[in-house]
This record gives sequence, structure tokens and C-alpha cells, in this order.
Amino acid sequence: MGDAGKTRMIGGVTLHLSEPVATDQGWIGQDEVLRQLSACWLTVHPRDRPLSPRLIGPPGIGKTTLATAAAKLRGRPLYIAQCTADTRPEDLIVTPVLAENGKIAYHASPLVTAMLVGGVCVLDEGNRMNEKSWASLAPLLDHRRYVESLVAGIAIPADPEFRVCVTMNEDESTYEVPDYILSRLQPTLELGFPDRDDEMAILQYHLPFAEAELLTLTVEFLQQAHALKLDFSPRDGINIVRYALKRMAQDPNHPLGRDAAWRESLARVLGEEATDLDSLARSKRRSLGGQHAPFGLGDLFFDPDDPLHPDAMEADDED
Repeated sequence: MGDAGKTRMIGGVTLHLSEPVATDQGWIGQDEVLRQLSACWLTVHPRDRPLSPRLIGPPGIGKTTLATAAAKLRGRPLYIAQCTADTRPEDLIVTPVLAENGKIAYHASPLVTAMLVGGVCVLDEGNRMNEKSWASLAPLLDHRRYVESLVAGIAIPADPEFRVCVTMNEDESTYEVPDYILSRLQPTLELGFPDRDDEMAILQYHLPFAEAELLTLTVEFLQQAHALKLDFSPRDGINIVRYALKRMAQDPNHPLGRDAAWRESLARVLGEEATDLDSLARSKRRSLGGQHAPFGLGDLFFDPDDPLHPDAMEADDED
């Protein structure tokens, strides 16, 4: 982007644009959800407008990577706005900055930059953001397709080519997104964990220098975790392999064996409890039940962790 392309004049105010995200990361597997996201961004009539979907799933599953791949298919620049509990409306739209000449310079956020250049914006981890910030985006997410900057005193319309999606993690450290915003963030596209072949391909893509045995160990662990409904992701697998490789290469005179390095990496990356997936899965099931779990006759005579507990036997049968 040349100097002339780094600013835009809106309502007599010069906006300094953000830089797009430079990435060539590919998307592996789950082709159907990529087609679904691409369909959301189509327009089928001059009066039609693109949808603003939300991508949901556990952390590390590849939601941002999916949006990156969809942006690449459209041939449009990608911008990512990281949402946090501290995100303010002006952070999402226009931020005033004191320039070297002592004057105020107005900097367009990644979202507003995407609006102006017809790019794709990912609102990453949107459900970490508070309602006040979401409210500032309401007119952008419906037929009006604009935002207002109270700081700069201007209304900013979106280019017809502008597209947006929101990623949302499924964990407890998030806000409740208001219904009037959720009704604008449709449809909901859910990403699941990859199957064995896709997970191996993902690890090979990111770690082409890793030995096959180390990757196989990691994929087998992840597939077992997925089967037990534990939220260990391909990102976790990549970190396990990377740390194991570094430990193995650390001391050429006294190298750490592959299996020992992998077990140490597993415990350091995911915690000691990850070394016993079955126990971790049982613990998770009990915690999900919480105080609402029924109190049965067996609870009078058996410890909850006792393998002879009748409920423990039923849980094993369900597995």
C-alpha cells in the first residue's frame, strides 16, 4: 500500500489506515465449513447484502485460519481486530493519536480500514467484548452498513466488498453477547475437531521438520482426547511437538530420548493431568454436573472416585 493509499478522507477528516495481515497459512480439512463461510459472503441480487456469520468452537481449532482462507478465496485483504474485555468503541472505529507536529491524527481501526478498502475483517474472540462496544457496531451489521465515530465526528460507510465474521470461543471467560447483536451475527458456523488424517496433515504442514514418530504420538493423543470430549486442539499438539523437539536438540552430548521428551512436553504444555486422559475426562464429567448432579444411594457408601461406585460403572459403560 503506497503512501497515497494509507489515508482516506471521510467527511473532511483524514483517516490513517491500518496495515492488512500478511499470511499465507492454508486451510486443511473441513472443506464444508469453508464453503459455508464463503456462501455467507456472496450476494445473489443487487438488493442482497452479505451475512456476518459467527464461527464457534474451542480455542485452537482454527477459526481465524478458516476466515483467513475464505478471505484469500475472495482475493481481498485481511484485517483482524482482537476483542478483549477492555475493548472500547473508539478502539473498534477511530482512535485519536497525538502526531509529531502536535496535531491530532485519526487512525482507523483494522475494522474501519477493511470497511474503507473493501477487505475482510475478523472480529476475533468477539464474546470477550462488552455490550457498549458491540452497540457501536449495530448499524454496521444490518442493512445500514456504517459506523459512527464520535471522536472524529463522522459517519463511515462500508465499501460494497466489505465482509466481516466473528470468532467466539466456548469457555467461561466471556461475556453474554446481547440478543440484538446475535440476531445480526448469523448464521452460526461450528468447527469441530479434525479427524485423524486431517490432524496429521495439519501437524505436518506446521512442523515439516518433525520426525514422523513424534507426530504420530501426538495425533494419537489428540484423537483420544477428542473421543473423550476434552478440548485439546491441534494448536496444543503443535506446541507439544515443538517443545519436545527443542528438548531433544538441547544437549547433543546427552540427548533426551523421544518418548521421554514427548511425555515431559505433554505435562509442561497441558499439565500433569493430561497424562491420564481417562481420569481427566471423568473429572470433567463430574465438574460439569456440579451441584446439580443427583445424589444416589451409592454416594452413601462409596467415595466418588471409587471404581466400585455404581455411577462410575455406568459412566464407563457409556464410554
